[in-house]
Amino acid sequence: MNQEKINLISFGYFEKGLLDKIVKDVEHEFLLPVKTREGHLDLSQFFEPSRRQYDGFRLLKEVDASFAEENDKTLGIFNVDLFIPILTYIFGQAYLNGRAGIASIYRLRNERYGIFKDEKILISRFRKEVIHELGHTFGLIHCFDPSCVMRSSTYVEDIDQKNHQLCRKCKEILGILT
Repeated sequence: MNQEKINLISFGYFEKGLLDKIVKDVEHEFLLPVKTREGHLDLSQFFEPSRRQYDGFRLLKEVDASFAEENDKTLGIFNVDLFIPILTYIFGQAYLNGRAGIASIYRLRNERYGIFKDEKILISRFRKEVIHELGHTFGLIHCFDPSCVMRSSTYVEDIDQKNHQLCRKCKEILGILT
């Protein structure tokens, strides 16, 4: 891994300190420093009225083109409902072995499913989704280990069942066994 750092860029409103709550875990998984900052985009350009959602593919392209730096990994963080044409919704996506990805906290909240708000569960899901999408930027594909953060997640329950860490095999692929 020849990356210099990981950039987490928030687009939109988030609870105070949300990114700060996951930075150490992201640094620990990838053994790279993580920087956070705010980004600004006119999200209305990415809104699809017929679906009442935001086009994840177009947002990913924009984050890559306008915010990603050559030797860094950059993840855009959103609080909107994302989709890609072949799926009803997505939690995030990234360019495999690329420099950019996106993740949204929108569908990670218990309140979306008629369940009481739980900040601890929200942070846990968010941490896993961020690490998962960054894993793709480092070239990792979906893992079959049920506890690995790189296991595919279709529903929030899938996210809840896995750890926020990379499994031994995924760490070996990245050359970051500790």
